[in-house]
Amino acid sequence: MKSLNVPNQRAVIDRRALADAIHALVEDQGEKARGQIVQLLREALENGRAEIARRLTEKPSAGHECTGAQAFLIDQLVRVVHDHVTEHVYPVANRSSAERLTLIAVGGYGRAEMAPHSDVDIAFITPTRRAPWCEQVIEAMLYYLWDLGLKVGHSSRTVDDTMRMAREDLTIRTALLEGRFIWGDRALYDETSRRFWAEVAKGSERQFLTQKLEERNQRHKRMGDSRYVVEPNVKDGKGGLRDLQTLYWIGKYMHRVRSAAELVDVGLFTRAEYRSFRRAEGFLLAVRCHMHIITGRAEDRLTFDLQREVAARMNFADRPGKSAVERFMQFYFLQARRVGSLTGVFLSHLDDEFANKRARTGFFAGWSQKSRMLKGYRVFAGKIAAPSDDWFRKDPVRLIEVFQLAEANSLEIHPETMRLADRDSALIKSDVREDARANALFLDLLAGRNDPETVLRWMNDAGVFGRFVPDFGRVNAQMQFDMYHHYTVDEHTIRAIGLLNRIEKGELVSDHPRSTRLIHRVNSRRAIYVAVLLHDIAKGRGGDHSVLGAEVAHELCPRFGLNDNETDLVAWLVRQHLLMSATAFKRDLTDPKTIEDFVSQVQSLERLRNLMILTAVDIRAVGPGTWNSWKGQLLGELYDAAQERLRLGHMRHGREQRVAAKREAVAERLGSRAPLVAQVGKLLDDSYWIAEPEDVIARNLVQYEVAREIEEHLSIHCEFDEERGATLVSVIAADHPGLFYRIAGGIALAGANIIDARIHTARSGWAVDNFLVQDPLGKPFREGQQIERLKKSIADALANRIELVPKLAARPLPHTRAGAFDVAPRVTFDNNASNRFTVIEVNARDRPALLNRLARALFESNLVVQSAHITAYGERAADTFYVTDLTGDKVTAAVRLAEIEARLLDAGSDRRQRQLEEA
Repeated sequence: MKSLNVPNQRAVIDRRALADAIHALVEDQGEKARGQIVQLLREALENGRAEIARRLTEKPSAGHECTGAQAFLIDQLVRVVHDHVTEHVYPVANRSSAERLTLIAVGGYGRAEMAPHSDVDIAFITPTRRAPWCEQVIEAMLYYLWDLGLKVGHSSRTVDDTMRMAREDLTIRTALLEGRFIWGDRALYDETSRRFWAEVAKGSERQFLTQKLEERNQRHKRMGDSRYVVEPNVKDGKGGLRDLQTLYWIGKYMHRVRSAAELVDVGLFTRAEYRSFRRAEGFLLAVRCHMHIITGRAEDRLTFDLQREVAARMNFADRPGKSAVERFMQFYFLQARRVGSLTGVFLSHLDDEFANKRARTGFFAGWSQKSRMLKGYRVFAGKIAAPSDDWFRKDPVRLIEVFQLAEANSLEIHPETMRLADRDSALIKSDVREDARANALFLDLLAGRNDPETVLRWMNDAGVFGRFVPDFGRVNAQMQFDMYHHYTVDEHTIRAIGLLNRIEKGELVSDHPRSTRLIHRVNSRRAIYVAVLLHDIAKGRGGDHSVLGAEVAHELCPRFGLNDNETDLVAWLVRQHLLMSATAFKRDLTDPKTIEDFVSQVQSLERLRNLMILTAVDIRAVGPGTWNSWKGQLLGELYDAAQERLRLGHMRHGREQRVAAKREAVAERLGSRAPLVAQVGKLLDDSYWIAEPEDVIARNLVQYEVAREIEEHLSIHCEFDEERGATLVSVIAADHPGLFYRIAGGIALAGANIIDARIHTARSGWAVDNFLVQDPLGKPFREGQQIERLKKSIADALANRIELVPKLAARPLPHTRAGAFDVAPRVTFDNNASNRFTVIEVNARDRPALLNRLARALFESNLVVQSAHITAYGERAADTFYVTDLTGDKVTAAVRLAEIEARLLDAGSDRRQRQLEEA
């Protein structure tokens, strides 16, 4: 039985006083007292919870104390209820041997680790023959517990049934493993416990280990398979409480330990590792308790809005360059990483134990696999191991060497060696960091050709990475408090290195054909690997991380052994690593000025190749689904245009030649309908022919002709475009002011997001507008029902059959989590980015119909929108518009720009959103 060491227990609940009060009520009122008894119990529960919450406020990291006190509170209530039911409700003077009942706390309740709103898991165990009295008592107790609002997970079984079901069901076996006597017949509990170990556990250790590890792997897959997801599940996520509990379950099952502390005695943990276990567990339990108290329910997902509140409750404060919530989450992820490294050490010990116990028979009897030596290390069973306890102390450079050898030879690092590396990582000081051999080994590992991602992650888990590259240590476990980045900075970086390695090996050719070709044409492959390592190295320092990162690169690259040219290239790439994506996603790539400005910054083909590769892996490593074919296409268009300009010193083809070539290509694509290029195409000016891809032009020309033939005043064509990963929406209608914002509103009402828009007016006065749309999850509309809804919504908006403003305001936010972030709207004007247009960029919180409101503000400002480029970064939208005034000129007057800015800020503000919703 696990004792609950709860200080000042009676301040949490005074069981005797409560029992006496109930007894007095029964004496006074008999059966009529039930309602008042429930009220007494409820008050005791609420007062106990309040006391526990108060204690947690005083000691906000005391997770063990909080969960232990909660288990104690429930224990006392269950005991009071049991005694009341057996003494007053169903009293029996002389019970038979069958009329016995024991109450066993199982699961988290059994471990005495209960958050304030955790389930109360109780096993009601009866002797071999169940008596009606037992069933009556169990039922009455459950009704009392339910009346208190407790969520009770219960089972009622005989001892024989319990043993049989435990053998068959892993969940029941695990629950009983935690079994703790609460109240009732103690002898019956002892019999249940003895039989469990003798009949269920004995001989099934290996099976239990295998099943538990498989259960853990499946759970990790469901939760995102990374301990660095930015909204982690504290209980079930990788590196969470369930992982620590799994270690304890396995250790207890294998070695019959009664507490986690005894794992030290059986050699599964060192004392230092157990202290880490206890610290991590205490912190995670405290976080979970705060989440339950804040939400008033059993909440285990540490969402963005909860992160702020828990950080404040746990007394984390802002620091220069890093907010309180970012510091809290960095500490959280450090604990999660510690859980991961403890898991590795623990499981490897068990693996070794079973390997030693596994008897060999027949020909292999008495044979053991022979180890070989590799540069002083022992290599056996696919693992590399340090030969002695003082191996790293004798030469700390070996702390880098062991990881490099593991990567180069596709070996795992023996967990005992990982333990030594973790212990001795503090030996890495400035002399090791400046050692030429150590840096050469690190560079070989970083640019390894097998699996640098996995080995760098091991190196990070052991604490060696951050010691050897202190700048990387500063971003270790550092989250980015937004909805765009899915991982911590170090995990994002290591994933990006892994993607670069896979691109180099040709494994991602279908998604990244251009980068797969280019990586074999760069002058220095090690420079691009170092650039990927350093591109986010200066995040969280309170300034522009690109500028600060370039300074870090100038310091680190020579240390790593890069020459001056490589150092300059890496520093430039880090400084400009956002340039290509910002240009491709926010600027009009058909505007020659866009390409000229981009090329003036890139200046060389070598930089361009490297920047293309870095941009691709950076975007893809942000998280699942962040990279898509549309982004790939935009980056490809920018790369091709810039390459042509850099290679030839000018654009190969002038405007007339480009239009002529496009017309020819479209005619070929149209086949028998090629005459449309002359008939309809003459109505569209050169900017249309340059802006639109050949396949889109071909569709537009056919759509225009059909609309004219049937005298259709509004033609809407929607088609799933597999290559772009979006749905193409083409609208042909008589042009009139406000057309763009109405179409945008109709698309929003259909539940779609616009990711790109091009607006054209034919010489006939008809608008030809093309939009690429996706659903809120970044997927295209492809089902017939979705397509029809999209068409109808646009048609209704353009025909004024619906009131757009109230309809749009009534739509719920697709990303309710966006409310956890402060995104102040910001408007910038650029009259130098284009020779013909004023470029307006609006940053605001992403929400339904934002584009519609911005487009309406532009319409009310008497501006003509030529093209719109829509980019979302999680909770933040960055929408760019190429506009002119009604006379076709740029907008330059300061007063006019100020008026436009005010309108756009109002349209993009949260206040405006609330006003619309209230209206």
